[in-house]
Amino acid sequence: MSKRQQKPEILATETVAQSRLFHIEQVHLRFSNQQERYYERMKGGTRGAVMIVPVLQQQWLLLGREYAAGTDSYELGFPKGLIDPGETPEQAANRELQEEIGYGSRKLVHLKELSLAPGYFASKMQIFLAEDLYESRLEGDEPEPIEMVSWALPEWRGLLDLSDFSESRSVSALFLALERLKLKV
Repeated sequence: MSKRQQKPEILATETVAQSRLFHIEQVHLRFSNQQERYYERMKGGTRGAVMIVPVLQQQWLLLGREYAAGTDSYELGFPKGLIDPGETPEQAANRELQEEIGYGSRKLVHLKELSLAPGYFASKMQIFLAEDLYESRLEGDEPEPIEMVSWALPEWRGLLDLSDFSESRSVSALFLALERLKLKV
């Protein structure tokens, strides 16, 4: 096994673009072998995000289909959203469930923290399994209602065949939940 490498020294950072949602930085780095490089990254917020795999009565996966501007299509995936100021990740997960699919959870289990393209993005997402669900709806900030989709848990493999179930975090969350539920993968 290799020993842990020394992190590069950050010589300078500079904002190269900024919008309402995105903050792009150029980072000047010096590596331990004295090589210098410039990288660009999306500066992450401090709030973080959550994604939840809701399982109803140990029989159904609950997903949502909503518009994704990045792909200009409707995508099927698990409920997700930002952690609001003052919220814990668990509170955010339960709020997002109620806003997006109309259920709350009495049992949230943290599965893993995931990153998305860590070479470019600093943001992290907390993945939860939600069980012991109950009907409860909160008003969300979505511009249109999210279509709630129930999927039979034993038929989970069929999700992988759907062209609109393509978000890597949803696919990863599915496998993490299956492992936790001790279902054959």
